[in-house]
Amino acid sequence: MQVHEKRLDIKHNVATLKKQGKTIGFVPTMGALHQGHLALVERAIQENDVAVVSIFVNPTQFNNSEDLVNYPRTLEADVELLSKLSEDIIVFAPSPVEVYGDHMNSISYDFGGIENEMEGKYRPGHFDGVGTVLKHFFTIVSPTRAYFGEKDFQQLQIVKKLVEIEKMTVEIIGCPIFREASGLALSSRNKRLNKDQLQASPLIYKVLKRVHKDFGIKNVIELNEWVSQQFENNKELELEYFEIAKVSDLRSITQKQNDTKYRAFIAVFAGKIRLIDNIALN
Repeated sequence: MQVHEKRLDIKHNVATLKKQGKTIGFVPTMGALHQGHLALVERAIQENDVAVVSIFVNPTQFNNSEDLVNYPRTLEADVELLSKLSEDIIVFAPSPVEVYGDHMNSISYDFGGIENEMEGKYRPGHFDGVGTVLKHFFTIVSPTRAYFGEKDFQQLQIVKKLVEIEKMTVEIIGCPIFREASGLALSSRNKRLNKDQLQASPLIYKVLKRVHKDFGIKNVIELNEWVSQQFENNKELELEYFEIAKVSDLRSITQKQNDTKYRAFIAVFAGKIRLIDNIALN
């Protein structure tokens, strides 16, 4: 397995492969890989000649410095996991200086307003950081296709807008949420949950499934109130937000309309660990 730390090395490697007519499937990650990541990588392998996986904890997308410091970093274990899928995977594991140079700043993007909804409200500057690092990675790796999980559905929409804005040719592919047997959406942050938090956290998906079931028979205000009640007095989980939003622009709603696609989004704190999830409603 090839592991590159230098941007010039990965660029040269990929350029050589593309001259040979190879297609490149790219999976950008922040490491601490789990089965959800591996499912994305497997799809990249299936649909392309070569799979490239980046492992990089991006400083510019953290608005919480403590979260950045505590984010798990497990490069050796990650490479070992990937090698079990295929020895032909190319890993790009750069330092921040290798990605950003001497100026680790975010580009200020206008994503048409979707950057101000939900995660954008609660994590100022987050999507500028996401857009900036992906612009760098798409430029360095020059992939044919890039794969993202729908757990971060808002991010997926942001990435699609980024490609439009920057006029890049990469095809963005969203992949289904990968869940534990309990229903908890897989996340690298799950590794930080203690026993009680891990036992309580499946409530998040249970709530989303009930909202999906009741979406056709209850109004939005009733659903919002019911969700809030499920987390009241919960010792392990604190609701940060729950919103039902239009898929087209991710704006939250208070009233449903015909012929409109909706999705429910939720963010919950388990102690200091932040968990997000979402579900299609119609």
